[in-house]
Amino acid sequence: MSEQRKTISFIITRQDTVDSAPYDEEFEIEYRPNMNVISALMEIRRNPVNKKGEKTTPIAWDMNCLEEVCGACSMNINGRPRQSCTALVDKLEQPIRLAPMSTFPVIRDLQVDRSRMFDSLKRVKAWVPIDGTYDLGPGPRMPERKRQWAYELSKCMTCGVCLEACPNVNSKSNFIGPQPLSQVRLFNAHPTGAMNRDERLETIMGDGGLANCGNSQNCVQSCPKGIPLTTSIAALNRETTIQSFRSFFGSDHAVD
Repeated sequence: MSEQRKTISFIITRQDTVDSAPYDEEFEIEYRPNMNVISALMEIRRNPVNKKGEKTTPIAWDMNCLEEVCGACSMNINGRPRQSCTALVDKLEQPIRLAPMSTFPVIRDLQVDRSRMFDSLKRVKAWVPIDGTYDLGPGPRMPERKRQWAYELSKCMTCGVCLEACPNVNSKSNFIGPQPLSQVRLFNAHPTGAMNRDERLETIMGDGGLANCGNSQNCVQSCPKGIPLTTSIAALNRETTIQSFRSFFGSDHAVD
């Protein structure tokens, strides 16, 4: 008597076009040890046949590094936003339910448009503005104590998981979310990036900024990199309070 073949079951929320309605499709593939969700999706793409035995279209999703560095493969897995490259099949309850992140517009199947997040990064000028046309030398050094916590913030891979987990980021809200806020703190801490410190703070004091945070703390619990997002938000609350006093009284002196 032959041993029964072990399989993995998936229920995948699909969407054929930007404007079409979503629907669920079930798949069943042969189990292999040490599979992650992406390797399972690759197997389905190689032979796109659903559980009913019907030929279907290959599933669309984003991926790149496969090492939890690029942040591209974010999706909802069993109702939780996370990276599919580090979601091991052996540790997931079956049937494994895959769905696109609901915070962002769906392009197709599990593939979403994260422009909302990238546009917010542009709003807060999340970069160090320097003239790179000639050698500027090594630049100013950052104190070690500040460098250590700034490094933790720099681990952000722009995956969008914290925005998906945040109840205040949705289609009816213009809240920029925890990820861009944390980047404000990161670039304000940089000796050169601090040149635009006041401008960044003024931006997050405006519509869709810091005041829209409900302090649910879902962001810090869901972050794949363990970034202290709520700590950054608390620090920014203090900095924006000081900034508002400075703006009101017209002070040109920094308050430490």
